[in-house]
Amino acid sequence: MAEEKQEIDYSLANPDTLTKYKTAAQISEKVLAAVSRLCIADEKIVTICEKGDKLLDEEISKVYRGKKITKGISHPTTVSPSSFVTPYTPLTIDEAEANVQLKPGDVIKIQLGAQIDGFGSIVCDTIIIPGESNSNDEITGRQADLTLATYYANELLLRLMIPRGLLATGTDEEKAKAAKEKPYTQTQITALLEKVVKSYNCNLVESTTSWLFGRNEIEGTKKIVLAPGDGSKGEGVPEIGEVWGVEMGVSLGSGKVKTLENRPTLHRRTALTYGLKRPSSRKILSEVVKKFGTFPFSLRQLEDEREARVGVVECVRGGVFRQYEVVGDKDNEAVGRLLTTIAITKNGLTKLGAAPTPDLSKFKTDNKITDEEILKILEQPTNKNSGNKPKSKKKKKAKKPAAAVASATAAADEDDEDDDDDDE
Repeated sequence: MAEEKQEIDYSLANPDTLTKYKTAAQISEKVLAAVSRLCIADEKIVTICEKGDKLLDEEISKVYRGKKITKGISHPTTVSPSSFVTPYTPLTIDEAEANVQLKPGDVIKIQLGAQIDGFGSIVCDTIIIPGESNSNDEITGRQADLTLATYYANELLLRLMIPRGLLATGTDEEKAKAAKEKPYTQTQITALLEKVVKSYNCNLVESTTSWLFGRNEIEGTKKIVLAPGDGSKGEGVPEIGEVWGVEMGVSLGSGKVKTLENRPTLHRRTALTYGLKRPSSRKILSEVVKKFGTFPFSLRQLEDEREARVGVVECVRGGVFRQYEVVGDKDNEAVGRLLTTIAITKNGLTKLGAAPTPDLSKFKTDNKITDEEILKILEQPTNKNSGNKPKSKKKKKAKKPAAAVASATAAADEDDEDDDDDDE
């Protein structure tokens, strides 16, 4: 009699799941750092994207060798110019876009990711291309405002993702009272974040969305939508045992967005089936299923770009592929973005994959956060294990600018990965 096949637990209750997420995150962070170094003035965006994908493939090939599991790129390398909101990766055969180069002073968003056994980690960082205005390694004026607003808004959002009462201290009665507090509504989250960005005369990017992650899924059944535009709204609240892709978008302009004229090259396979008629369409669908599964991909990554550019039309029209439009700031102002992959466990929040913490001392501006409610939240640790680490720094003046608060909490958060290995 054949033995029954035991169903595999893919939740965070299975230590292997967290290990795979962390492995993917380590690869993502390593390649993100390498791609950041490639971003210099006069370098072509398409060249950087190609090198980034090659680095991802190389690092992914080094792990889980000989194991019968899928692994690959969970998000292709994208490099988005200053006013671009969404990930951007041009085609090599599109002469005009392939020749676009980085310029000094550009505010660049780099996004990429890896996946192991379907557990993906995606990261995004914002960097500024060195130029005359910041040649002494200091960032001033509006670029400093944008960087600090994006950083602190992201730190605040991460803390608002933690279930209320999970990290409560005090007596049992006080902990029980904190646990009964209702989760922040998405309206409340947006309102609190607006206080942060407006401290630096910035605005949230319209409909910035954080998604629940799962195995082979980066747009799950829950989402948090900040500053929602027409027809968009969030669904659900973060809970223990979940992995999320947390996104922050901040603009020096109004935060309103527009669809750009650039060719959409980023796509993702959907769960729909459709009888494709064109041979080129069937060919690229087969290639996408084999190489990328349901994770995003660029037409640039396919074997024949020209054929892919033709075949993708029917795939999008038939709903087999989702096409990601190229979206930018409506006022053509610079935009900052961060994307962090997190896990929520019984011990709090763990940053699985994240952009490096910026050296806040290099950003010079007269603007700062003064709202006491915001400063108090920023002082809070993100998990139980980091709770003791910022205490010495909290003894500084109560109304110290948020830079001191966040640098202390950020230092504690860097230990999250090691601290949460035995969470479950």
